[in-house]
Amino acid sequence: MSTTKLDEQLAAEVLTFLDVKVTSPTLPTLEKLLVAYYCTVPWESVFRIVRRAETAVPTPRWPNIFWQEAMFQGSGGTCLESNYAFFVLLQTLGYEGYLTINNMGDSIGCHTAIVIMLDRQKWLVDVGLPLYALLPISSRGVMHRSSPFLHYTVRPDGRSRYQIEQRPHPKPVAFTLIDEPVDDATYRAATKADYGENGLFLDFVIVNKIINNEPWRFNMAERPWRLNRFDWGQRYDTELPDDVPTAVAQHFGLDTAVVQHAFNLTRHNYPND
Repeated sequence: MSTTKLDEQLAAEVLTFLDVKVTSPTLPTLEKLLVAYYCTVPWESVFRIVRRAETAVPTPRWPNIFWQEAMFQGSGGTCLESNYAFFVLLQTLGYEGYLTINNMGDSIGCHTAIVIMLDRQKWLVDVGLPLYALLPISSRGVMHRSSPFLHYTVRPDGRSRYQIEQRPHPKPVAFTLIDEPVDDATYRAATKADYGENGLFLDFVIVNKIINNEPWRFNMAERPWRLNRFDWGQRYDTELPDDVPTAVAQHFGLDTAVVQHAFNLTRHNYPND
């Protein structure tokens, strides 16, 4: 399991950035941290696309870099880097838990999540999907919890396996949680591998973020390019101006130059209709 922590000054800066005060590792504070995260830090592929292109050897955005870019350039990440950065912050704040590597349907080992222990109860924390609520984990039966955006179910499915379900959603089974701790070396190796030839989300720009209490998304793989807003299973599209990269950057609060660079690196994969 990981014992990596942020230095005190950076941790304090991150808490200021998230606008959360932490005096002790409690469940209400963890809930505040989760909400602050998904309203402040996007799920996005932009910065890893650019980093991969600019580094001769695949070098992930480890927690120190992740948080610095989030604070000053509006970045986020996909599951491996996002959950690692959030978990390292939680460890720094005194939370105890571990990282997991999980499955999505037939895709094995493609998704990560965090398990935190509080008062003898396991809680699933996932800023890499993200999950918009802390989900209780119990082998004794099905657990339910709701967020402002989705209803969740945690369904036991064999030894140390749980189906994480979300409704209303076009993919009602989000992923299969494998509730087994992953050590730091294994997790870091998986993160490095995700920058390699078979890495995910390196060939198109996608961004998700809660903005003004509404889920928004941009997905380069869907044509014509639109901003998508979601409301309990309903999708609403907003047209974009001709300068799509700038509009996407401004809408999601991302560094404009980085977004433009990511578009230039990937848009050949999606030529104009």
